[in-house]
Amino acid sequence: MNAKRFLRHLPVAALMAGLLVSEAFAAAGETPDLAFGAYQRGRYRDAFSEATKRVEQDHDDAAAMALLGELTGDGLGVAPDLKKAAEWFELAAARGDRNAAYALAMMALEGRGVPKDKERAKSLLEQAANAGQPSAAYNLGLLALDEKTPDGDARGLKLIREGAEAGVAEAEYALAELMRTGKATLTDPEGAAHYMALAARDLYEPAEIEYAIMLFNGEGVTKDEAAAARLFARAASRGNPVAQNRLARLYVVGRGVKSDLAEAAAWNMLAQHAGRDDPWLDKETENLTSEEREKAMGLVRQRLTAFQLGISSP
Repeated sequence: MNAKRFLRHLPVAALMAGLLVSEAFAAAGETPDLAFGAYQRGRYRDAFSEATKRVEQDHDDAAAMALLGELTGDGLGVAPDLKKAAEWFELAAARGDRNAAYALAMMALEGRGVPKDKERAKSLLEQAANAGQPSAAYNLGLLALDEKTPDGDARGLKLIREGAEAGVAEAEYALAELMRTGKATLTDPEGAAHYMALAARDLYEPAEIEYAIMLFNGEGVTKDEAAAARLFARAASRGNPVAQNRLARLYVVGRGVKSDLAEAAAWNMLAQHAGRDDPWLDKETENLTSEEREKAMGLVRQRLTAFQLGISSP
């Protein structure tokens, strides 16, 4: 397995979101925290202002520094500035903030806001992982797999498993793929299905699709075409074109769902809108009745509106 395949799915902001806030509240206990309270409510300018005040009052406030890095990097309440965000993360990491160390590591790994530096990224990932940051352990595991050293596979598997056991969806997915393919471990279809199911439960879309396929084929899990269709529908309703295509095919053949050519045509059109063409589906849905075509177009309009509003469509 190529580690870069997984790294492509790891935007820093997505992995950092909520971590800074939850840990800051935990550290604060019952003391009201104006900076993180404002962040949680989406009042980002207030969060930036309060975090700045905290740093001015306490030059070792790592949590506030990490929050400033998050706000500055994502352009929340202030103009986006990756270089400045990296500076805040570096200050926080130097004071022991594990999430800041992780964020800075990913920036160094990708060359975002700082020069691309794999060795620096590894050092920061190790710092964060040793402090218990599970996403850092996962990414460190990917790097270990990619190094192709004698102990790289074993170390990579161990670190990825750490991330998976801590509930990191990407790590659950990666571990499932390792077990599925026999890379760095023995092939384990049941174990692969278990971890793929966990990642799918956590709404990681690649896992939703792969677990749906596993359910449909009975790969490492009891065959259940209806459950597979529901998973495809869940991912499709959030705009995933692969899931839309698979669901459309199921509606044509009536497996896992009741056959419905209008639904098939609607999902096929949505997948095409996202760039996924399927000549077979085009042929199977080309002779709709006027009622079916009208229903299909109505569903397409309804679902496109839902996607634009950021809500799951029925």
